[in-house]
This record gives sequence, structure tokens and C-alpha cells, in this order.
Amino acid sequence: MKRAMVEKWRMPVISRGMESSKRGKKAGIVKSVGLLVLRLGVGGLIAGHGSQKLFGWFSGPGLKKTAGWLESLGLKPGTSWATVASTSEFGGGILTTLGLFHPLGPLGVMGAMIMATAKAHWGKPIWATRGGAELPLTNMMAALTLILTGPGRFSLDRLFGIRLPRWLVIAIAAIEAVMLVIGVKSRPKPVSVSTTDQSGKPTATPVATS
Repeated sequence: MKRAMVEKWRMPVISRGMESSKRGKKAGIVKSVGLLVLRLGVGGLIAGHGSQKLFGWFSGPGLKKTAGWLESLGLKPGTSWATVASTSEFGGGILTTLGLFHPLGPLGVMGAMIMATAKAHWGKPIWATRGGAELPLTNMMAALTLILTGPGRFSLDRLFGIRLPRWLVIAIAAIEAVMLVIGVKSRPKPVSVSTTDQSGKPTATPVATS
């Protein structure tokens, strides 16, 4: 009799536990679907943006024009910086989209967006219509979200059981941070404007550029 009462008491508890487990599993699937949508949207667009600079796809400027633009911002040699920046966007976007070698993809996206904010949008109003950093900041927040949450179960990392060593992630993040500091601190050289003195001899007057 006593055993029957115990079994009768345990059944609702087990049932509630099973229902809670099902709800947790369903919530996990919904979360992973949300992360997949975020990865496909952000990673795909960033990869496409990087391909414009790296390969000239989608009516993009290509590597040569990108190098010239970066040199005008003080990033020399322009070809090297253009290759790094374009690869960071293209490669970071691809890895983010696939959910592969996490968190290298979102880290690459963040690095590219930080550089874009500091070199091309700094000092301007926030909105994209005014040349501001609205879009790079949005991409940064999305990348940071993925870094903190992981790529979710619908990713190649989960499929193949890939998990990068922490020391490797820290080392790559440190290298990226050093390059960002160097890039942000780089400034274009002053432009000299030719003038003449009272005797008619040409002189050069340095003009600072921002």
C-alpha cells in the first residue's frame, strides 16, 4: 500500500520533468534557428561586402582601388592593408555563415567593423545617411552576440564536433587587436601645396589632412 502511494506520487513528478525537458529542447531548437538566421544574414552580407573589395564582385572596387583608398587614409602599404581588411570581411563572413571555427568568423567581422568605424566614419553623425557608423556598429553588435552565444546547433562546428583551443583563439584575438591599434593610429601624411616666396622661388607649405 505504501509503495503504491509512493509510485502514485512519483508519476506526476516524472511527467513534469519530461514536459520540462521537452520545453527546454524546443526552446533550444528555436534559439539555434534564430542564431542560424542571424549568421546567414550578417555573415552572408559581410562576405559579399568583402568580396567587392577583394575580387571586385557585385560591382565592387576590387583590391587595387581599395588599396588606393586605404592609402589615402594613412594605411600603407595599401595593398597589404587592403588584402587584410578584405580577407577579414570575406573570410569572417564565410566562417560566420557556416558556423565554422567559431569564434574566428565573428572576430574577423568585428575587427573589420572597428577599423571601418575608426578610419572612415569617426567624427561624423551616427546615421548612415550622414556618413556615420550606424551600419558598422550594427554589424559589431551582431558579431558580439554570436561570440557570446556561439553559433548554435545548426553549424558545421556542431556537425563535426569542432572546438578550437582557447589559447589559439586568444592568440588570434591578440594579433588582431595589435593590428587594429596600428591601423587606427596610422594617419595620412601632410600634403604639400606649392607656393612662391617674394623672390618668385617655389616653396612648399605643409597642409595637415584629417
